[in-house]
Amino acid sequence: MRLSIIFVVLLLSSCGLLTPHKLEIRQGNLITPEMLARVKIGMTQQQVKTMLGTPLVNDPMHVNRWDYIYRFSQEGKLVEDKRLSLYFENDSLKRIDDAAPSTTPVKTDDVGQAKK
Repeated sequence: MRLSIIFVVLLLSSCGLLTPHKLEIRQGNLITPEMLARVKIGMTQQQVKTMLGTPLVNDPMHVNRWDYIYRFSQEGKLVEDKRLSLYFENDSLKRIDDAAPSTTPVKTDDVGQAKK
Protein backbone atom coordinates (compact mmCIF):
# COMPACT_ATOMS: atom_id res chain seq x y z
CA MET A 1 0.00 0.00 0.00
CA ARG A 2 2.75 2.46 0.96
CA LEU A 3 4.71 1.61 -2.13
CA SER A 4 1.73 2.41 -4.37
CA ILE A 5 1.23 5.80 -2.67
CA ILE A 6 4.89 6.65 -3.15
CA PHE A 7 4.66 5.58 -6.80
CA VAL A 8 1.60 7.79 -7.41
CA VAL A 9 3.26 10.81 -5.76
CA LEU A 10 6.42 10.33 -7.84
CA LEU A 11 4.38 9.94 -11.00
CA LEU A 12 2.37 13.11 -10.35
CA SER A 13 5.45 15.15 -9.47
CA SER A 14 7.29 14.04 -12.62
CA CYS A 15 4.30 15.04 -14.79
CA GLY A 16 4.25 18.52 -13.29
CA LEU A 17 0.85 18.01 -11.67
CA LEU A 18 2.25 18.09 -8.17
CA THR A 19 4.40 21.18 -7.57
CA PRO A 20 5.60 22.68 -4.31
CA HIS A 21 3.70 25.66 -2.96
CA LYS A 22 5.63 28.94 -3.20
CA LEU A 23 4.79 31.52 -0.59
CA GLU A 24 3.70 35.08 -1.12
CA ILE A 25 6.37 37.21 0.57
CA ARG A 26 5.88 40.84 1.52
CA GLN A 27 8.83 42.60 3.11
CA GLY A 28 9.21 46.13 4.36
CA ASN A 29 6.86 49.08 4.72
CA LEU A 30 3.89 49.21 2.37
CA ILE A 31 3.26 52.91 1.68
CA THR A 32 0.06 53.51 -0.27
CA PRO A 33 -0.40 56.63 -2.45
CA GLU A 34 -3.05 57.81 0.02
CA MET A 35 -0.59 57.56 2.92
CA LEU A 36 2.09 59.42 0.95
CA ALA A 37 -0.37 62.17 -0.02
CA ARG A 38 -0.87 63.02 3.67
CA VAL A 39 2.86 63.60 4.24
CA LYS A 40 3.85 67.24 3.70
CA ILE A 41 7.13 69.14 3.66
CA GLY A 42 7.68 70.77 7.05
CA MET A 43 6.19 67.94 9.14
CA THR A 44 8.13 66.80 12.19
CA GLN A 45 9.71 63.35 12.40
CA GLN A 46 7.05 62.28 14.91
CA GLN A 47 4.23 63.40 12.60
CA VAL A 48 5.75 61.47 9.69
CA LYS A 49 6.22 58.39 11.88
CA THR A 50 2.55 58.62 12.88
CA MET A 51 1.50 58.71 9.21
CA LEU A 52 3.88 56.11 7.74
CA GLY A 53 5.17 54.08 10.66
CA THR A 54 8.77 53.41 11.61
CA PRO A 55 11.12 53.22 8.61
CA LEU A 56 12.56 49.84 7.76
CA VAL A 57 16.12 51.09 7.32
CA ASN A 58 17.78 52.96 10.17
CA ASP A 59 21.19 54.01 8.84
CA PRO A 60 23.49 55.41 11.55
CA MET A 61 25.56 57.16 8.84
CA HIS A 62 22.51 59.09 7.58
CA VAL A 63 20.38 59.82 10.65
CA ASN A 64 18.46 62.56 8.83
CA ARG A 65 17.36 60.20 6.02
CA TRP A 66 14.61 57.64 6.47
CA ASP A 67 14.23 54.86 3.91
CA TYR A 68 10.96 52.99 3.49
CA ILE A 69 11.53 49.90 1.37
CA TYR A 70 8.88 47.45 0.16
CA ARG A 71 9.30 44.23 -1.83
CA PHE A 72 6.59 41.79 -2.85
CA SER A 73 7.39 38.34 -4.23
CA GLN A 74 4.77 35.91 -5.47
CA GLU A 75 5.48 32.35 -6.52
CA GLY A 76 9.21 33.03 -6.33
CA LYS A 77 9.08 36.04 -8.66
CA LEU A 78 9.59 39.68 -7.68
CA VAL A 79 6.33 41.52 -8.40
CA GLU A 80 6.87 44.89 -6.76
CA ASP A 81 9.93 46.79 -5.56
CA LYS A 82 9.48 50.31 -4.12
CA ARG A 83 11.70 52.74 -2.25
CA LEU A 84 10.75 55.98 -0.50
CA SER A 85 13.41 58.22 1.06
CA LEU A 86 12.59 61.12 3.37
CA TYR A 87 15.17 63.76 4.30
CA PHE A 88 14.95 65.79 7.50
CA GLU A 89 16.74 68.90 8.71
CA ASN A 90 16.33 70.09 12.33
CA ASP A 91 13.41 67.64 12.90
CA SER A 92 11.56 69.02 9.87
CA LEU A 93 10.86 67.15 6.62
CA LYS A 94 12.74 68.88 3.78
CA ARG A 95 12.59 66.48 0.82
CA ILE A 96 10.72 63.38 -0.38
CA ASP A 97 12.26 61.03 -2.96
CA ASP A 98 9.71 58.55 -4.24
CA ALA A 99 11.66 56.16 -6.46
CA ALA A 100 9.40 54.91 -9.23
CA PRO A 101 9.18 51.14 -9.42
CA SER A 102 11.30 49.48 -12.05
CA THR A 103 9.42 48.93 -15.32
CA THR A 104 11.52 45.88 -16.08
CA PRO A 105 11.01 43.01 -13.65
CA VAL A 106 14.07 41.83 -11.79
CA LYS A 107 15.06 38.35 -12.96
CA THR A 108 15.78 35.97 -10.11
CA ASP A 109 16.96 32.39 -9.89
CA ASP A 110 15.13 29.65 -7.99
CA VAL A 111 16.64 30.80 -4.69
CA GLY A 112 15.50 34.41 -5.15
CA GLN A 113 18.93 35.86 -5.93
CA ALA A 114 19.08 38.50 -8.67
CA LYS A 115 20.67 37.26 -11.91
CA LYS A 116 23.36 39.28 -13.60
